[in-house]
Amino acid sequence: MSSPNIAASLESGLNKRRTAVKLGGAALLLLSFQTLGIIYSDIGTSPLYVLNGIWPASGDPPSKEDVIGGVSAIVWSLTLIPLIKYVFISLLFGTQEGEGGSYALYQGLYPPDHHDGNLDRTLTGDSYKVASHKNSTISERFRLPLLAWGLLGTALTIADGIFTPAVSVTSAVGGIAVAKASVSTKITPISIVILLVLFIAQRFGTSRLAFMFAPISCIWFLLLASTGLYNITTHPGIFRAFDPSRAVLLFVRTGNYDILAGVLLALTGCEAIFANLGQFNALSIRACFFFFRSKFESQLMATQMSFAGFVYPSLVLAYLGQGARLIEDGDAVLSNIFYQTIPGPANGALFWIVFVFAILATVIASQAMITATFSLVQQLVNMKALPPLKMSYTSETIQGQVYVPAVNWTLMVGTIVIVAAFSNLSNLTNAYGFAVATVMFSTTILIAVSMRWVKQWPAFIAFGYLLLWGFFDGLFWGASLKKVPLGAWVPLMIGVILMLFMSFWTWAKGLEDKFDGDHRENIRHFIFPENDQDEENDEDEIEEAGGGGGRHQSEGCEIPLQGRRTQRGEGRGRDTTSYKAPNMRRVPQARSWSRSPSHIYWYISRFIRQWPALPRVVIFLNISVVPVARISIEDRYAITKVRTVQGFYGVTAYLGFREKFDIKADEIIERICALELELDPRQLSGNVDQIRAVARSTTHIAPHYHVVSKDVDAGRFSPIINWVRKYLIEDIYRRLATMFPETGNWLSAEEIIRVGINAKI
Repeated sequence: MSSPNIAASLESGLNKRRTAVKLGGAALLLLSFQTLGIIYSDIGTSPLYVLNGIWPASGDPPSKEDVIGGVSAIVWSLTLIPLIKYVFISLLFGTQEGEGGSYALYQGLYPPDHHDGNLDRTLTGDSYKVASHKNSTISERFRLPLLAWGLLGTALTIADGIFTPAVSVTSAVGGIAVAKASVSTKITPISIVILLVLFIAQRFGTSRLAFMFAPISCIWFLLLASTGLYNITTHPGIFRAFDPSRAVLLFVRTGNYDILAGVLLALTGCEAIFANLGQFNALSIRACFFFFRSKFESQLMATQMSFAGFVYPSLVLAYLGQGARLIEDGDAVLSNIFYQTIPGPANGALFWIVFVFAILATVIASQAMITATFSLVQQLVNMKALPPLKMSYTSETIQGQVYVPAVNWTLMVGTIVIVAAFSNLSNLTNAYGFAVATVMFSTTILIAVSMRWVKQWPAFIAFGYLLLWGFFDGLFWGASLKKVPLGAWVPLMIGVILMLFMSFWTWAKGLEDKFDGDHRENIRHFIFPENDQDEENDEDEIEEAGGGGGRHQSEGCEIPLQGRRTQRGEGRGRDTTSYKAPNMRRVPQARSWSRSPSHIYWYISRFIRQWPALPRVVIFLNISVVPVARISIEDRYAITKVRTVQGFYGVTAYLGFREKFDIKADEIIERICALELELDPRQLSGNVDQIRAVARSTTHIAPHYHVVSKDVDAGRFSPIINWVRKYLIEDIYRRLATMFPETGNWLSAEEIIRVGINAKI
C-alpha cells in the first residue's frame, strides 16, 4: 500500500479503524466458495449422526408417522434457525469492524471509545478521543447483565469449539465399523490422530485451508444431495415432512420432549455462521448458503431475490432420504442410519467414496468452530476481555482471518481429552447439544435488544422476533438442559469457567483504565506549571516561536521548574501535592517511550521525580495498527513536534496488520531532522546537529503499570474482601499482564526496556 497522502488519510481516527470487508465480482465469488470449507462444513456433517441422535441404535425402530414427524422437525428447524435467523437476520448485526457473535452484539449496544493515536494531543491537552458512532440509548444499568450474558454466549461458543471436532471426527470414523467391525475398538485412537493433523495445519491460515477444504465440501454436499434424492425414491411419501403439522403431531402423539435434543444436533454449526463473520463477510456467507441475484446496499439484503439453493437444499434432501430409507428398512439401517442408507452394498465403491469424503468433511467441519474461536478471541482481546494473546494474521486482505497459537494448542488438548474421556458417540452428543442451545438463546436475546436500541427498529418488531425465536430456542434449550447429568455439564463447566475469567479480566482491566484516566494530565502542566490564566498567552508565544522556541526554552541545558503542580486535576483523583524540583538538565541522549498516551505522562512525571534530568531528544512513539496488510516505508511515520517542550516529538508509526514492526531509530531521527529543517531552514538554533549528535545512543522504553491493590471499605467484610481483591489483582492479574504484554504483538522483547509504573487500583 503506497500513497503520498496515506499518512494524512490515516490521521483520521475513524479511517484507522478496521471496517467490514467489501468485495465484488470474482473476489466475492471466490470468498463465497471458501465459506463452504470453513463456515458450512460443520452443519454439513450433521446428517452423520442426527437421526441416530433421535432414535438411538439400541432402541426400537420408529413408526412411519414418527419418522415423517421427526424429519419434518429437522427440516423446519433448519429453515427457522440457520436459514432465517442466522443467514438473513443475524448477519445484519455485525460490528463496524465486520465481526459477529454474541460479544459483537454486546459491543454494538455499548460501543467502545476509539483513540485516534495522536500523542501530541495528549501532550498538549487536546481531546484525544474519537466519538463513537452510537445509536443506542439503552440505559447503563443494563450494561452489566448484558455483558455477562454476552460473555456467557461467547464462552459457550468457544466450548463448542472443543466439542465440534470431537463429535464430527468420531462420528465419521465410526463408519469404519459398518464395513469392518473389527476396527470398532480403534475409533478413538484413529480420531485422535486425525485431530492432531487438523490442529497442526491451523498455522497455514484460514485462506489456505479454505482453498483446500472448499472443493471437498462442495463434493460432500453434492454426495448428500444425490444420495438423498436416490433414497427418496424408495418412499416418496417422505415429502409429507414439509407439512409442519407433522412435527407438531409427533410431539402430541408421543409426548417425548427429548426428541428435540436429537433435532438440535441438526443445527450444530449454525452459530459458526455468525461467529465467523469476521473471517469472511455477510455477502459471501449469504451467497454460499443460497445462490441468488439481488441488489445490496452496504451489504444488507434487498427485497427482491431469486433463489436457487445449495447448502440448505442439500441438507434437506439428505434428511428426507435417510427418513425414507428408515421407513422402508427399519431395523436394517437403525444401527448407523447414515452409513447404512448409502445406496449399494456395504463394501461397494459408493460406500467407500462417501466414507472417504465423510472423513474429510468432518475434519473440515471441525474447522468451522476453530476459526470461529480465533475470531471471537480476537474480538475479546481487542475489547480487553482477554489478555493480549499473540496473533498471526494470515490474509493479505481480511484482517479478521487470524491464527492464535495459544488458543489452537489449548483447543487441541481439550478436544483430545474429550475424545478420550467420552467412550462413545452417544455420550459425546449428549454433551454437545447444550452449548449450542444456550448460545442460540443468548444470540436471540441480544439481537432483539439490538433491534430496538441499535437499529432503532419499532418495538413490535423486536418483541415479535424475541417472542418467535425465543420460543423455539427456549424449546431446544429446555430439551438439552435434561442432558446436563448425562454429560452436558462438561461444556457448561468449561463455558462458566471461561466466562468467569473473562469477567475477571474485564473488571481488573477496567480498574487499570480508570486509574489511567484519573491520572491523565498534560505533561507541560508538570514541567511548566504556570497559572491557568497565562496558558493561552504561553501557547501563542510558543506557536510564534516555531513549536518549542518560546520562553520555556532555557539557555544552555537547563529547564527551570517552578516546583508545584497545577490544580487542574482536583476532584479527579490526581495527586495535587506540591513538588519542589531543582533545575532540570538535558542530557545528551535520545529516548523513545512507547505506550498509551496517558501512561507516557505518568511515567515521565515519575521519571522526573527520581532523576531530575531529561534527554535532549524525547520521542513519544505510538504504534497504530491499521486495517491494511502492509504500509510502505514512505508512509510509515507521522512526525509531530511538541510545541511547548524543546526536543519533544510525537511519532505515530503506522503498522500493517501483517507486518512485524522493526524499530528504525535512525529513520525516525532523520524524519525528525527533516521536520526541523522545514521549520527552521537556516538552522539558527542548531537543532539538527544536536539531534544527530545525541541519536547515537537511543534507548527504547515501554512503560507498563505495576498494579497494586488498594484497600476498600466494605464494613465488617473489609479484611476478607481486601484479601481476595489483593490476591486477584496482584497474584493473578499482574502476573498474567506481565506474561502477555500489550506490546507483544508488535515489539520483540530484545528491542525494548520494559519499565513498571506503580499503580494503586
